[in-house]
Amino acid sequence: MNNIVCFIDFAVPGDVVDIEITKKKSNYREGKVIQYQKYSEKRTEPVCKHFGTCGGCKWQNLNYETQLFYKQKYVEDAITRIGRLTPDPSPFGEGSRFLPIIPSKNIVKYRNKLEFTFSHKRWLTQEEIKVLPFGEDLGGALGFHIPKLFDKVLDIQECHLQEDPSNAIRLEVKKYSLENKLEFFDIRRQTGFLRNLIIRNTSTGQWMVVVVLFYEDKPAREKLLKHLSENFQQITSLQYVINPKKNDSIFDLEVKTYSGKEFIEEEMEWLKFRISPKSFFQTNSLQAYELYKVTRDFAELKGNEIVYDLYTGTGTIANFVARNAKKVIGIEYIKEAIDDAKTNSEINKITNTEFFAGDIKDMLNNDFISAQGKPNVIITDPPRAGMHEDVVRKMLEILPEKIIYVSCNPATQARDISILSQQYFTEKIQPVDMFPHTAHVESVAKLVKK
Repeated sequence: MNNIVCFIDFAVPGDVVDIEITKKKSNYREGKVIQYQKYSEKRTEPVCKHFGTCGGCKWQNLNYETQLFYKQKYVEDAITRIGRLTPDPSPFGEGSRFLPIIPSKNIVKYRNKLEFTFSHKRWLTQEEIKVLPFGEDLGGALGFHIPKLFDKVLDIQECHLQEDPSNAIRLEVKKYSLENKLEFFDIRRQTGFLRNLIIRNTSTGQWMVVVVLFYEDKPAREKLLKHLSENFQQITSLQYVINPKKNDSIFDLEVKTYSGKEFIEEEMEWLKFRISPKSFFQTNSLQAYELYKVTRDFAELKGNEIVYDLYTGTGTIANFVARNAKKVIGIEYIKEAIDDAKTNSEINKITNTEFFAGDIKDMLNNDFISAQGKPNVIITDPPRAGMHEDVVRKMLEILPEKIIYVSCNPATQARDISILSQQYFTEKIQPVDMFPHTAHVESVAKLVKK
């Protein structure tokens, strides 16, 4: 009989458990723990009271050293199995091409952005169901979605992902809203006033709060925002959005400023980065710095290179490496992100960057390369789906001396590296832990033309 992989929530390596199979597939099973016979030595006590119900931080019961071990293993397995590469970096030298993972400096309160959802009914845990009277109205919820259930929201009483006053702001918004009978959103019926709450902060001590409403009610909106402004002097940017759509995305909507600036600013070495409500910025600021340093070190720029930064986002990597290059060209699909990238260059007095908005597989053509110059180095940081195959094939035509591939999904990174291996040797791979207590890991690969 072939071995079958079984995924079991909240069990850790080394546990001995009795399980109940909840799903059967041809090549795997899913199950839940019925009873623990023996607890693993790798276990640790979760810090969050919502662990086990909340969908985030699922590795909280696994000690951090072991988390890093399995993240390192995930990157190595993806590159060797999907990318079909051996650990040996020859001909560049002896030893493994896989560098040891860079741990996160903070394993709690490391996020600079959280987005909470209002719901007219809150999710009840099994413990609450056992003790609460049937039909008791517990009011609305302001928290995170239950995994795989788009219409169910867990009311969050404490969250250890963002530093204070994040918790205090969320709890006060909920308290004020209940006291003033503001209606929480019902996603199924598409009714209710309060929809989302976004809280962002920077290492410089700036805070942005964005309140997302389903419809405009100026008196109610202004009273809520005034209450927030008066009670939290730390908020340097207080904004709101009216979102009447069926989805929560605000990228195509107007964000209006109630008080303070329209942005907050993050600092990194000599650079300042403006972060607007729609801006993408790595959600772990300290680790983002480590990630960008690895990228810059792998590129080994001498000052005379043309660099293409694909999927540039708000231009963080492009601006970070610009002073080491002759010219940096950033390309990104989202126009608003390109606007932010240009602004970030302007405020930092960087004059050797250019940014273009458009689909990279269409933009990266012979005319564009002729106009901007053939790149000596390509840096690419695509979304989880990886690069479009047309982009990968175009890289094989362009043949820059080096490709630095930054990825939040080692599996799709390995898939793309497998194609690029026709012309490129993968010299080294650096895992970076951006998200403690989760299975996610970033990976930076240095590819050198054969």
